[in-house]
Amino acid sequence: MGHREQLLAAARQLLQDKGYARITTRDLVAASNTNLASIGYHFGSKAELLNEAIGLILAEWTEQLAEIAMADPSASPIERGVSAWTAMLEQVRRRRTMSLSFTEALAQAERSPRLREQFAEHYRRCRAQVSALVAVSLGAGIAAEDPRCSAIASFVIAACDGFAVQCLLDPDDAPAPDQLRAGLAALFAASFPQLAGPPVSLPITPSGIGS
Repeated sequence: MGHREQLLAAARQLLQDKGYARITTRDLVAASNTNLASIGYHFGSKAELLNEAIGLILAEWTEQLAEIAMADPSASPIERGVSAWTAMLEQVRRRRTMSLSFTEALAQAERSPRLREQFAEHYRRCRAQVSALVAVSLGAGIAAEDPRCSAIASFVIAACDGFAVQCLLDPDDAPAPDQLRAGLAALFAASFPQLAGPPVSLPITPSGIGS
């Protein structure tokens, strides 16, 4: 394992253990068994290193949520969304420090065009991943590049981010799976009354996510 990989591994562990705002370059050097020059050489700065590690974690979380959402091939798109959001809320509760690290990093990115672009690229990759899943869920020959898939993907990601913030602030009052199902069912029934039918019971997909 080279210094780049050692630094990323150390950054990931420190993000979980200490949180973004408390990590120092000295922490990173000690945990990675590298040196200060390696941070500048491979990443440019401590913040860019930490943001790169966060990007890798986000990609992994997206893959894990995708596996949960797509586990049942007969599930509807709404069922898949509820399963993914349920799993995401569980992950936020289990890995609170890591979730807070993401929020702290976003605040730092606003002050630096370079960090902001780094985060924007993370979201572009995430949106592409989710768009591909949306295309599969919609079927009917729709491609992931269809603007509708990207718009739905943006909505799904926005819901995940919003639920995560609410869960961080008030974990005991975050929406439960049955509340999400009932709320979405009411929303769609009111929006598309011509499609309303008898109530449907939506099963909850198991939502365990590996640490």
